[in-house]
Amino acid sequence: MADNTVLVPATELAAKNKAHFPDESSEYRQARNELLAEEIELRRHIERVAALRRALPLGGRMPDDYTFEGRDGAIRISQLFGDKDTLVIYSMMFGPQRERACPMCTAMLTSWEGTTRNLRERVALAVTARSPIERLLEFKKERGWQNLQIYSDTKGDYTRAYVSADDGDIPGLSVFRRSNGAIHHFWSGEISGETADPGQDPRGAPDLDPLWTILDLTPTGRDAMWYPKLEYVSLTTIK
Repeated sequence: MADNTVLVPATELAAKNKAHFPDESSEYRQARNELLAEEIELRRHIERVAALRRALPLGGRMPDDYTFEGRDGAIRISQLFGDKDTLVIYSMMFGPQRERACPMCTAMLTSWEGTTRNLRERVALAVTARSPIERLLEFKKERGWQNLQIYSDTKGDYTRAYVSADDGDIPGLSVFRRSNGAIHHFWSGEISGETADPGQDPRGAPDLDPLWTILDLTPTGRDAMWYPKLEYVSLTTIK
């Protein structure tokens, strides 16, 4: 959207809505159209934030061509770009001290598994963790991930530079840009516990996991006490 685009007020656009559903009351329709105007404003704000993100000045040059361990051995971060000029790296919570991978990271990456086939047409994508590569590949096989490429940050140099200076087992998302033979940092998620609103997790905006976006559409919402699990008890097994 161009900066000089003149937008019709959201309330005017919402007033054009012709949607109606069986047995709805006039109170429902009025409230729904008011909500629709807010949804239009939200859509516009998401685009404004995305435009500001794209306009960021050039970030710092990557100090080292970090080495990861993959299925086929050592690989440099510069190689992860392939033929793309943008690389997205998600660092999942699955350090060697963890008995099992983080359920939240796993839930999100399972969603990404499907969309990765499309993402790869535009950008390169990699997943890293601090556990040994053999453990990561075993978990990848367990989850049935075919499209996600996972690597071990064996030495932890990348993790300490772009995820956690003290090598903490925390998630991280970073985007890098390659230009004229150099790799520069473009953006990283920086919303943390210190920036969380009362009663909410320190989640980013917009959410990168469609799980939460869909739950936001439901009557009960996210439920502050519910979190995804690695496994669920099937109702068919309950007697």
